[in-house]
Amino acid sequence: MSNNNKTIKLVSLWEMSKVESIEEFYQRKFDWIPDNIRNEIGHFNVFQHEPVEPGKTKPLPYKRRDFYKIMLVIGNINMNYADSVISVKKQALFFSNPQIPYNCENLERIEDGFYCIFNQHFFHQFGDLNQYSVFQPGGNHVFELSDEQVIQITGIYKKMFDEINSDYVHKYDVLRNLVFELLHFGLKIQPAVKSDKQLINASQRISTLFLELLERQFPIDENHQTFRLRSASDFSNQLNVHVNHLNRAVKETTEKTTSQIIAERILQEAKILLKHSAWTVSEIAYALGFTEVTHFNNFFKKHVQLSPLKFRNI
Repeated sequence: MSNNNKTIKLVSLWEMSKVESIEEFYQRKFDWIPDNIRNEIGHFNVFQHEPVEPGKTKPLPYKRRDFYKIMLVIGNINMNYADSVISVKKQALFFSNPQIPYNCENLERIEDGFYCIFNQHFFHQFGDLNQYSVFQPGGNHVFELSDEQVIQITGIYKKMFDEINSDYVHKYDVLRNLVFELLHFGLKIQPAVKSDKQLINASQRISTLFLELLERQFPIDENHQTFRLRSASDFSNQLNVHVNHLNRAVKETTEKTTSQIIAERILQEAKILLKHSAWTVSEIAYALGFTEVTHFNNFFKKHVQLSPLKFRNI
C-alpha cells in the first residue's frame, strides 16, 4: 500500500467513527443547508440521482447517518455492511436508518433512480419506523426489483415531487403516506439479492473493520487526546454487530481475543508516549482511557514487569 493510499484509507476510517448529520449530508452533497432543516415538523426531502462521470466520485465513508433514507437505485453497485456485501446487479430498493452503518461502492455505475431522506422527528406521533424489519439491524435492507416494480416505485417518487412542490396545506401528511407506501412495498417482496459470500469473508471483514477502527484512534497527541473505543462492546456497538459475533470473528482471523488486541495496542502507545512525550504518567493514563492512574500503573506493570515511571527512566 502506498503512503497516499494509506492516508486516504485512514481518513475514511476516521469518518467511520462519526455519525453524519443531516446538515453534513447537505453540505457534502450540495454545498448548502436548507433553512428549515430542524423545524417543528421534522425534515423531509426527495431527490433524483444524477449520473456521475467515472473518476469524479468521492467514496462514501462507512458510517451511520442521523437520518433515514429510502433509495431506488438503477445500476450495478455494492452495499457494504459490517458483516456482508450486498451486490445489486441491475436495480434495487434500499432502506437505511440511523442505527445501521453502511457505505455504497461504484457510485459512478448508478444510471438513474431517486431517494428521499427524513429524520425521526418527521414521523413523531405518526408511528414507530423501527418496528419494521427494513429498518432493523437483522432485517433485509436491499430488495432487487423487476422492471415493472421499478415503474411502480418511480410513480411513488414522482408523487413525492408533486406534493413537496405543491401549496397543499397538508402535503407533509401525504408525503408520510408515500413513505409508508415505499416501506410496505419493500416488505411485500422477497429479497432476491443475497450476500456475496465469495466477494469477502464475513469474519475477515469484521476483523478488518475492528482493527482499522482501533488503529485510527492513534497516535495520541495534542490534537487527538482521548482513546474512546476501549472494549469489545464499544467496537461492536460502533460496527453494529453483536459483541459475541465480533469476538468470534477476531479470534478466527487473528487467533487472539478482541480484548488482547486492544490491550496490546494500548500498551504499544503507552510505551511511545512514555519515551517520546513530555506528558506526565497521569496525563498518559487519562489519554489512554484509564480513569485512575493506579489502574494504568497496574496494567502497564502486568505486561512489562516495570512501572511506567521506571520504564521511562531506563
